[in-house]
Amino acid sequence: MELPLEVIFDWLRGLLWPLFRISAMLMVMVTIGGSSVPARIRMALAVVITAAVAPILPTPPRIDLLSAEAILITAQELLIGISVGFVSMLVLNTFILAGQIIGMQTSLGFASMVDPSNGQQVPLVGQLFLLLSTLIFFLVDGHLMMIRMLVASFETLPIGEGMVPQNFLDLANWGGLMFAGALTLALSAATALLLINFSFGVMTRAAPQLNIFAIGFPITMLSGLLILWLSLSGFMPHFEAAWQHGQTTLCDILKLQCEVR
Repeated sequence: MELPLEVIFDWLRGLLWPLFRISAMLMVMVTIGGSSVPARIRMALAVVITAAVAPILPTPPRIDLLSAEAILITAQELLIGISVGFVSMLVLNTFILAGQIIGMQTSLGFASMVDPSNGQQVPLVGQLFLLLSTLIFFLVDGHLMMIRMLVASFETLPIGEGMVPQNFLDLANWGGLMFAGALTLALSAATALLLINFSFGVMTRAAPQLNIFAIGFPITMLSGLLILWLSLSGFMPHFEAAWQHGQTTLCDILKLQCEVR
């Protein structure tokens, strides 16, 4: 049996362009897109998801796959997928940044580990916050929600329709919210440590003969551990707020009608 060339091209259009969007998200998404996950595993997962959802996706435009317009559509699909995965990175980087702020203030920043997501050295407290936020992300099925939203985007943002400049502005604004959220989470710990350092300054002024470096360093570390333990009680509310902002940004980018709870 011989298949017409146009039938083969239609089949390729229905698989390749959705594959580009889905694989781009998986290559950037947290944990799954990290350097610790082999690229073959990520690509195999993208192929499986594409094969599962391809029959229910809208029919793509009939454009020559070797034309300049097809190359432009491919770039648009990659950009959409990268933007969706980038939002999840910003959500978790909020807590990495907060952990780094707390770690540097508590003198615990001297201990560092390799971040598996980007392969760089980060303070140990930041790594702790990364692990906690990653576990919560998968606990609330954040990865499944992102896949569902991306599949639904083929209806609201069909193949051939790219992102508008306002979407890039939304991503930039969400980046600003990342720094604000990290500062909010670390503000109480930083304030408590500022008061401790202020008390050491008063002690040094009152008794100059004290070796404040020998006394203050261990006390600061012990106080930092206590403050870190107390600050973990507010971790979940901050994650919920950050994830809700992330979902709102995804809905705006993908033009979805979402009710974020």
